[in-house]
Amino acid sequence: MLRVRCLRGGSRGAEAVHYIGSRLGRTLTGWVQRNFQSTQAATASSQNSCAADDKATDPLPKDCPVSSYNEWDPLEEVIVGRAENACVPPFTVEVKANTYEKYWPFYQKHGGHYFPKDHLKKAVAEIEEMCNILKIEGVTVKRPDPIDWSLKYKTPDFESTGLYSAMPRDILIVVGNEIIEAPMAWRARFFEYRAYRSIIKDYFHRGAKWTTAPKPTMADKLYDQDYPIHSVEDRHRLAAQGKFVTTEFEPCFDAADFIRAGRDIFAQRSQVTNNLGIEWMRRHLAPDYRVHIISFKDPNPMHIDATFNIIGPGLVLSNPDRPCHQIDLFKKAGWTIVTPPTPVIPDDHPLWMSSKWLSMNVLMLDEKRVMVDANEVPIQKMFEKLGISTIKVNIRNANSLGGGFHCWTCDVRRRGTLQSYFD
Repeated sequence: MLRVRCLRGGSRGAEAVHYIGSRLGRTLTGWVQRNFQSTQAATASSQNSCAADDKATDPLPKDCPVSSYNEWDPLEEVIVGRAENACVPPFTVEVKANTYEKYWPFYQKHGGHYFPKDHLKKAVAEIEEMCNILKIEGVTVKRPDPIDWSLKYKTPDFESTGLYSAMPRDILIVVGNEIIEAPMAWRARFFEYRAYRSIIKDYFHRGAKWTTAPKPTMADKLYDQDYPIHSVEDRHRLAAQGKFVTTEFEPCFDAADFIRAGRDIFAQRSQVTNNLGIEWMRRHLAPDYRVHIISFKDPNPMHIDATFNIIGPGLVLSNPDRPCHQIDLFKKAGWTIVTPPTPVIPDDHPLWMSSKWLSMNVLMLDEKRVMVDANEVPIQKMFEKLGISTIKVNIRNANSLGGGFHCWTCDVRRRGTLQSYFD
């Protein structure tokens, strides 16, 4: 409309055309310049983004440092935990549900403080020797960073002190070329991942995949605050009913409640792993992997590897005190079920965070070599009858902190390929 009116206005219209044209010209020129600059910036940004995208989407190198599909392929690299600065966790409801009544006074007295100094010193020496033996066996050993776990921290939902970085199996699981950080379920373990970040970042820079599961708030609603556990009978009854101290308020799991056999991964619902946590893992790993829930006659389920430890293709150790309800799944697949002998650890040896059945919590270096407790002669003989040579190491004091060889390690790289052992 503006243009038509100007043309009809004679000389004044021509002046108007000239004036408006000059104004439009300057405006248009400015618009073009601004947009050209904007386009240049966008192009540069796009190029940078594309370069970043290209870098991020490059295929993983053949020598990726992270690669493990099961518990028995030849072990090449492993993370071994640290006992240094380990602290007794505060005696909260989730800790109470995972410990035995005879140790409750210990937690009430020492919660938030270091474990006994002399005991820690012995545990540190044992794990150092274990690392030396692994290196002699040709395995590369990585260690988490030392951290002072006595420092108090606070979130909007709770406050606590830390625990330790002794058990990498609890917080890390390797599936193929991916290393997954578990969200954990104890408040004392909320920041445990910090000890492993420098190692994981290095793996990531060298081509590995790195995933952190959703971190729970660990608010009060995640725990049954009235969970009744005053006796072993209580624990048996509640476990049989499928009742645990952790609720389904939000996903939580410890990595040690999962055990790998190629495309099939077995998990248990426990005091520290809820159904939402297992479902997160199932969806995350699908369709390449299948996550199965199995359960046991266990009064205090927490971590699967001292109850059900897969030690080879078609070979599993099954705790006779905690029989598996789904054992037929393995029998029908042609697997051999091995019952480990009764542990020989003395009754008076402190096991603040574990059971005697750490004797079956072994680390397979390959199908024919196993790292086993030097004190547990019966299980050594069992392995020898199976044709598996034993590498004997004493970690009796380290056991007190809650784990055997499988717990104290996270196998980062094993020489093998992805296979299915159940099809």
